[in-house]
Amino acid sequence: MGTVTAAISVSAAAAAVSRSRRAGRRRHRGPGVFSCSVSTAGERQALFSRIAPVYDHLNDVLSLGQHRTWKRICVSWSRAKMGDRVLDLCCGSGDLAFLLSQKVGLDGEVMAVDFSRQQLQTAADRQEQRWKLCYENIKWIEGDALDLPFTDCYFDAVTVGYGLRNVVDKSRAMQEIFRVLKPGSRASILDFNKSSSLFTASLQSWAIDNVVVPLASGYGLTEEYKYLKSSISQYATGEELEKLAREAGFTVAKHYELGGGIMGNLVATR
Repeated sequence: MGTVTAAISVSAAAAAVSRSRRAGRRRHRGPGVFSCSVSTAGERQALFSRIAPVYDHLNDVLSLGQHRTWKRICVSWSRAKMGDRVLDLCCGSGDLAFLLSQKVGLDGEVMAVDFSRQQLQTAADRQEQRWKLCYENIKWIEGDALDLPFTDCYFDAVTVGYGLRNVVDKSRAMQEIFRVLKPGSRASILDFNKSSSLFTASLQSWAIDNVVVPLASGYGLTEEYKYLKSSISQYATGEELEKLAREAGFTVAKHYELGGGIMGNLVATR
């Protein structure tokens, strides 16, 4: 897969999209490729495109490899199983999508959606370099979390890794996640935790200022990683995320703290 060609063709996409809800609203950028159109979202899209080449390396260094454990937990809590059709929303460079691929097997499907074409290209390159037979079930799609190109009740599970925090309209994104999930299925959403503990919040802030940003500056990404601190401060607390999920229609929503409260994972059941 040398370049990112969205793995949904025009005809397949037409079958997957609920036309009645999207007539006149969805914008195309080439056949089978879906994109965001909000200006603020565009700025965030550009930011994630810039950090794509070093994103995985920085994640490993900054978390001492722990992000891989948190991502495995996130996928496990989604309850994805063999033969399932699953969505990894805001897939980035593909870590959760690769884990989901192994969960659902060749009889399942993984739709991996992101608004950054560069991140998708990185994911596609990784898929080629770390080839496994099950990875053939992954389709990389450039798309909008606020207007997903899938019909209602399409997926058996949804995961989001470090993406909901960066969505312009979190309530609408949660509604879209709810819409595309089958009844009784789960969404598992991993991200930084906006802790109510003063100690944890202070430690998190100190680490960003004194570890994350200085390290990122070595790659010329100082401003890009300064954004992390403000995005966490503007994010929802665990309780607020639970409320957001229930307001979207989920019957059960529970937020769990991970990594000593630095990270959090929302599990919501439709």
